[in-house]
Amino acid sequence: MEDTRYDLCEVSTIEFMKILLIEDELKAIETLKKGFLENNIRVDVASDGQLGFQMANSNHYDVIVSDIIMPNLSGFDLVKLLRSNRVKTPVILLTALSGTDNTVEGLESGADDYMVKPFEFKELLARLKALARRGKDNPIQHKTLSYADVKMDIDAKEIIRAGKKIDLTPKEFTLLEYFIRHQGRVISKGEIAEKVWDINFDTNTNMIEVYINYLRNKIDRPFEKKLIHTIFGSGYIFKED
Repeated sequence: MEDTRYDLCEVSTIEFMKILLIEDELKAIETLKKGFLENNIRVDVASDGQLGFQMANSNHYDVIVSDIIMPNLSGFDLVKLLRSNRVKTPVILLTALSGTDNTVEGLESGADDYMVKPFEFKELLARLKALARRGKDNPIQHKTLSYADVKMDIDAKEIIRAGKKIDLTPKEFTLLEYFIRHQGRVISKGEIAEKVWDINFDTNTNMIEVYINYLRNKIDRPFEKKLIHTIFGSGYIFKED
């Protein structure tokens, strides 16, 4: 893997973190494992997707870091299987595949973050730290939310609007939940990137707009009253007309 640089003087030590690295390229394994160990991160390694799936199911990890193109089980399929088995460990997918479509596929598989190779090791560390602290920092949330004629069941992952059930992908669900919890105020694209995905998207990507459009097609367009509004130059607001 190219350009996987890290500067120990610039990266804060992450204590008491244990991760699972799923990667089939020996050079990448050696480079990443060395960096993790030098930053006090314990790491287990799986050399293919099927072994990684078995290890993730039988052990506790703070974060899983997985390549996408692997023998036996791809990173996309790995995450789908983990989520179907109710394994909620945060997952970062690493790939040489760039572009919005690949990023969307990675996130919709149930992954929490997506990094394109080559990347700087210190950025990977920052994202690991953000994902690891997510569960610790989040307060206890209500299991059901509602606004206007929208009802959201957090545990069952169900959305009802005006008596009609709406099927959302995992990231669409998370985005709508954030909107409902912060209804009535303007939310910037940067805030959505940080709070919904715990990452900072490249300002050149249209990822936020893509997901807003996906959500509007399902939650707004079939209904007379619109809830998601664009505030040009500022972001979006979730409110009744």
